Amino acid sequence: MAQSKQPQTTDFGYQEVPTEEKVERVRNVFRSVAGKYDIMNDLMSMGLHRLWKMQLMNLAQVRRGQVCLDLAAGTGDISAKMARRVGPEGRVVVSDINEAMLARGRERLTDEGIVGNVEYVLANAEHLPFADNEFDRITIGFGLRNVTDKNQALREMYRVLKPGGIALVLEFSQLYLRPLQPLYDVYSFQVLPRLGKLIAGDSESYRYLAESIRMHPDQETLKGMMVAAGFEDCDYTNLQNGIVAIHRGYKY
Repeated sequence: MAQSKQPQTTDFGYQEVPTEEKVERVRNVFRSVAGKYDIMNDLMSMGLHRLWKMQLMNLAQVRRGQVCLDLAAGTGDISAKMARRVGPEGRVVVSDINEAMLARGRERLTDEGIVGNVEYVLANAEHLPFADNEFDRITIGFGLRNVTDKNQALREMYRVLKPGGIALVLEFSQLYLRPLQPLYDVYSFQVLPRLGKLIAGDSESYRYLAESIRMHPDQETLKGMMVAAGFEDCDYTNLQNGIVAIHRGYKY
C-alpha cells in the first residue's frame, strides 16, 4: 500500500509546528500530566470515561486466550480490562510513546495484581515494533488525535492485526447537537485549563488537549481513513451526543 509523503508541518493544537517536533511536544505534555492523569480524567469527564471504556470493551468482544495490543495505553485502565478478559492463557501488550505514562501504567497494573499476562513496550504508533498479523484485538483510547501521521498509525494497526481481528479507536469527536457547542467551548477552553492549573499545576497542557480535540477528524472522516488503511465493515458509535465516538474496523 502506497504511503503518503510526510508534510513538513503539522498541527499541535491550534499551532502549526514542524512535523519532526510534534512527537517531542506531545511527550512533554504527557510527562507533565502523568502524575495527575487519572484524577483529571475523572474530573474532566465527570467519571464518564469509565463508562466509555466499558462500552469500548463491549464492542471489542475480547475473549479468553487472545493476544491484544493497547496503544497509547496511558495509565493502563483499558489494558487492565483486557488483561482480565484474556486470562492467563492470553497476553496484553501495554504500549505508549511516553515513558512516564508507561511507567505509571505498569505501577497501576502491578498494584492491581495484574502480572504475568502483560508486557510493556515503549513505541510510536506510526512505527510499531511488532510482526505482521500478531494481535487479535487492538485498541487506542484517547491517543490517535495526538499522533502526527494518523493515516500511518492506522496502516500500522492494520498490519499487526490478525485476519479476523478487530481494531477500535476511542476518541473525543465532533458534537452533533450544534446548540450545545457554545457551552462545550466554554467548558473546553475556560474550565478545563483552569482545572489543569488547579489540579495538575499545568493549564497549557490541558489547553492543548482541548485544541487537539477540535483538530481531530470528525466521525465520517475518521471512518474513511480507516477504510483507506485497509479495514472493512467500519462503523462508529457516538456517545454523549458525539463528544466521544468509538470507531471499529475489521481485518478479513
